[in-house]
Amino acid sequence: MREGLARVIDEAGDLVVCAQAESIHHALELIETAQPDLAIVDITLRRENGIELIKDLKIRHPKLPVLVHSMHDEQVYAQRSLRAGARGYLMKHEPPPKLLHAIRQVLAGEIYLSETMTRQMLHHVADSPFAKGISPVERLSDRELQVFEKLGQGRKTKEIAADLHLSIKTVQTYCEHLKEKLQLKDATSLARFAVQWVETQM
Repeated sequence: MREGLARVIDEAGDLVVCAQAESIHHALELIETAQPDLAIVDITLRRENGIELIKDLKIRHPKLPVLVHSMHDEQVYAQRSLRAGARGYLMKHEPPPKLLHAIRQVLAGEIYLSETMTRQMLHHVADSPFAKGISPVERLSDRELQVFEKLGQGRKTKEIAADLHLSIKTVQTYCEHLKEKLQLKDATSLARFAVQWVETQM
């Protein structure tokens, strides 16, 4: 996927890919040396989370604009990506011209979102009736969403704790919050719902 993305960008003529990374640590190292004008970040980075990379970049390189390019549903991730510090969000199914347009718009200092997402955010700000139909998953905190995703991937509490560098007790607390926010009665219902939700994101 990264190779295809790089080819589209390089063939544009006025843009060039200066580095590629597959982990947060590698990305942070390369940004120091390559000093790009824009970082394109996916939400999924192996077992890591792109939202955390965006937050790191916001602190370490506050002037570096970030565009998220991901298969994950923009209705769940676009707003939290912008809150983390990104300047745009584009789903991977969009055609190459849309990608190049998003890149140029973010490089120009603007924010890029799809028309659908822009409309939803405006309705949300205006507190219109449309905003009231937001999925409960969208209301989860970034960390709650990470735990929820891991559950949907079939990871056990101990594995989630190791993946996210948390204690087992902390993960259990997040699971309790998830059951409450998603109005699920037990751990089995939570795991089943998480699996179903992850499958819809593929």
